[in-house]
Formats: sequence, structure tokens, C-alpha cells
Amino acid sequence: MDDRLKKQLDFALEIDKEKNIFRQTHLSGHGRNENDAEHAWHMAIMAYLLREYSNEPVDIGKVMLMCLIHDIVEIDAGDTYAYDEENKKTQAAREEAAKNRIFGMLPEDQAKELMSLFEEFEAYETAEAKFARAMDNVQPLMLNNSNGGEDWRKHGVNATQVHGRQDKTALGSKKLFEVVDAIISDNVSRGNIKDE
Repeated sequence: MDDRLKKQLDFALEIDKEKNIFRQTHLSGHGRNENDAEHAWHMAIMAYLLREYSNEPVDIGKVMLMCLIHDIVEIDAGDTYAYDEENKKTQAAREEAAKNRIFGMLPEDQAKELMSLFEEFEAYETAEAKFARAMDNVQPLMLNNSNGGEDWRKHGVNATQVHGRQDKTALGSKKLFEVVDAIISDNVSRGNIKDE
């Protein structure tokens, strides 16, 4: 086996570890906690299905790849809960080190390509990044709503916290933000999200 293929296969095996990183969000039907790989797959499919609601035309293949790779860094960095302000302070540094190690396993051209895509997602500036990030917001919100807001109640999350994350959905899709805003309002009225 040549060196390039070995690096690609080693990376493919390494990212299998993403299946072991569990998130705070539960599967629909009050199932177990979802893992990062399930979250990424779900986001990628959602991006494809909902692409017509992007504020701007997007390269959907690029969006889907962003969705699929955005949490690979959590193999090393761990999952940082969206409303955990303390762990968010070190998140960027942990993810930067993880990005360099994990994507660095690939042949140089592919390492640069995936690192660049990850950085584009994080920067939240291009149409593709904004739409991919909208999926990253909508997917867990949708699951949590389907479970009666259980995770929000468990963590004592308030409306300001949820809006702090979810209002950015409008940057990628104003139409989907309308749905998000209605879900938040409904969960505040039902007491699942604290009103502040």
C-alpha cells in the first residue's frame, strides 16, 4: 500500500471515534443521547432537503461536507454543550489542536482542504457556512422540541441563551428562523425554556 492510501485509510479509521462522542441532545422519541456522527449525518441530509430555504444560493455538496466534518475535532476536544459558558472559554484552543492533529493525518492536499473547510464553517462568513451553521442550530432544536423540551428543562436553559444561539440561524435561512422562533416561543410558553 502506498503512503497516500495508508494515510487516507488511517484517517477514515480515526474518524470512526466520532461515534463515541455523545452530545447533550437526545434522539427523538426520548431515545438515548445522540453521538456526533449521527448529528453530522442528520445535518447533512437536512441541508440537502432544506437547501431551497437558504438565503443565498449555495454549493450544497460543500455545505454537506461542512456538516459532515464540523465535529470531527470533538474526537480530541470533546463535545462542548451549547450553553456551557465555562467550557466555551477553552473550546477554540481545544478544537484548533484537534483540527491540526486529526486532519493532519491526511495527505497534505486533503489535510489543507478539510482544514480550510472546517475554518470556513467556524468563520460563519460564506453563504455555505451560514447555511451549514443554520443546520447545526436547527437539528438539535428540532430533536429537543420533539422530546417536549426535556433537555432544556434538565439544564435550566433560559430564552436569552437559546436566542443567543438560535438567532444566528437567520443568517443562513430567514425562513427556517421563522420556524425556530415559533418553537422557542412555544417552549417558553410551556415552561420548557425559562422566560427572562
